[in-house]
Amino acid sequence: MQKTILIIEDDSEINDMLRILLRQNGYSTISAYSGTEGLLAHSKDVDLILLDLMLPGRSGDEVIRDLKEKHNVPVIITSAIHDVEKKVDLFSLGADDYITKPFNNDELLARIGARLRANSGASSGEILIFKDIELNATDFTVTVAGKPVELPRYEFALLKLFMENQNRTCTKSLIYDTVWDYENSADDNTLNVHMSKLRKKLKECSDEEYIETVWGIGYRMKK
Repeated sequence: MQKTILIIEDDSEINDMLRILLRQNGYSTISAYSGTEGLLAHSKDVDLILLDLMLPGRSGDEVIRDLKEKHNVPVIITSAIHDVEKKVDLFSLGADDYITKPFNNDELLARIGARLRANSGASSGEILIFKDIELNATDFTVTVAGKPVELPRYEFALLKLFMENQNRTCTKSLIYDTVWDYENSADDNTLNVHMSKLRKKLKECSDEEYIETVWGIGYRMKK
């Protein structure tokens, strides 16, 4: 079933860009250009909201507060504000995710997909398949070419993230936020170590190269 995303963004060019991007990727969209209009446009048919903060009428903060009091709908903040304390305040109000402008389109789509899956509960029983890799998210098992592969927490989470986004590049920002869940301990060195271990274990089962590096950006499954 097609999901509907409400875009609350007062910049008409950004709003149009988001509408086109989302429709090209199979989503239905509703556009609003102020906080007040966004609240009026919201309905039971909306599955997720992309929300700018600096809005005419009701502010982004007020929109989150009003929405979360009445509806259980995922809200992803899209804003140029980098202030960590501001982000913490927004999460406290009920924001589900935050992506800083200018953002990578693939990262935004991956975050949207993750939030929609989490809200529907669909991901918990998922079996993901890529080439001859099979990942079972219910019992945390992985097989490659029919051979079982033991993956600890972070390596399993990395592979799961990549397989959930097989047609997109997973940026480092998305990886840190999803796999390490905003933990301060995650950095490039930590990621590189886990990626090396994951690749080595996959290589032990098959000569296939499953994951490729997109230099300076992140990783993706290799077609």
